[in-house]
Amino acid sequence: MQEFDLFVIGAGSGGVRCARIAAQNGARVAIAERRHWGGTCVNLGCVPKKLMVYAAEYGREIDDARAYGWDVTPGPHDWRTLIDAKDREIERLNGIYVSMLKKAGVELFTGDARFVDANTVEIGPSELAPDAAVQTVRAKNIVIATGGAPTRLDIPGAEHAIVSDDAFHLENRPERVVIIGSGYIGIEFAGIFAGFGSQVDFVYRQDLPLRGFDEEMRRHIAELVPLNGITPHPGSTPERIEKTSEGYRLHLKGGKVIETDCVFMATGRHPNLTSLRLDLAGVEVTGGRIITRIEDAKTNVPGIYAIGDVTDTYNLTPTAIAEGHLLAERLFGETGREWSFATTPKAVFFSQPLASVGMTEEEAAEHHTLDIYTSSFTPMRQSLSGRKGKAFMKLVVDSKSQVVLGAHMIGPDSPEIIQGLAIAVTAGLTKRDLDRTIGLHPTSAEEFVTMRTPTRHVPHSSDKQN
Repeated sequence: MQEFDLFVIGAGSGGVRCARIAAQNGARVAIAERRHWGGTCVNLGCVPKKLMVYAAEYGREIDDARAYGWDVTPGPHDWRTLIDAKDREIERLNGIYVSMLKKAGVELFTGDARFVDANTVEIGPSELAPDAAVQTVRAKNIVIATGGAPTRLDIPGAEHAIVSDDAFHLENRPERVVIIGSGYIGIEFAGIFAGFGSQVDFVYRQDLPLRGFDEEMRRHIAELVPLNGITPHPGSTPERIEKTSEGYRLHLKGGKVIETDCVFMATGRHPNLTSLRLDLAGVEVTGGRIITRIEDAKTNVPGIYAIGDVTDTYNLTPTAIAEGHLLAERLFGETGREWSFATTPKAVFFSQPLASVGMTEEEAAEHHTLDIYTSSFTPMRQSLSGRKGKAFMKLVVDSKSQVVLGAHMIGPDSPEIIQGLAIAVTAGLTKRDLDRTIGLHPTSAEEFVTMRTPTRHVPHSSDKQN
């Protein structure tokens, strides 16, 4: 039986970083992966999704180009060409992840890993290695980094729906698609399919999409949805899916029926824990997730750690990477590195992307009296094409200290712009620092350093109650 200082279950972004850094610090490290080297982000998430967003954008850009003098007419989109090209790129990235691990001296196991006890792991056959022989290893430290999987609604006919994993491998693009769910995945794929010319119905239970984001930004993105040719159905609850001779019918509570070729459930994700046999290791799970502390990734069992989407902390690729890096250095290297998890920037790659860093207005008002600065304008790119939909920017500022607590944007290049502003928010810079920064003209980004007058003053939430 092989023995290691560290065994990582799951070769996604967080697990790979943890394994590499530990090995580079001299630890004997092994990692097991049952499905995709590189995990969800590389194979069935961020990377292929962004490639499909780019593909959808080209159709809009070709359409807009005529206003700038280009005599072009969009032809039909070749879905197969896109999927094949995407698959080649993902295969290339898979190879890079495997190569990085091997160069770092990490031993690789391909198969389904599960606990025997708190220090012993068994690796058996899996989707990636159906004929793998069962192997058993022991490790002083074990990291659970198995990520998440799409969650289906428990309604009659749910088996007829696809989830995000399936969307990346459809043989043909559906001409009509219903997206259920208005989180990141739902709204992004609504924009993707609409960009390719599909008829898109967007069904969600909330009044506004993107729960958890700033309320004002949610209202603005909701206004942009129909401008992108998407039919929204807010406040709607799916009841059942019916298969027909021509496709499917989605039945909503209240009697509304939507005819479609494809029902896409973008209804959240849950941790991949069921096959791990955590009970044999004594690891406690609450609400379907492993409870850890962001500062040390410890579970209730000494020597067993959890990072990434299996935990109850942050569930984003960059935070999983940071968690893995910090854990590896804490166990085997020099400590002292830090990341500001509280100011992790976020982006939603809709047709007009939304990006955000720091506090929302609602979060900040619970602890601060605020000055709110906003700006809404037509991006210059749209001035000749006449494409509808304004950009919107927002700064959330503490009235007393003038520290910028949050920055939010919807519009072209917003993820790139907010990444830069994330440095300012993380550093605790003030509105005065932004005011004394000269703008780069002509850009949308300069609006963040030229907003001079607050749009409104928001009292501390306790003041409102009094």
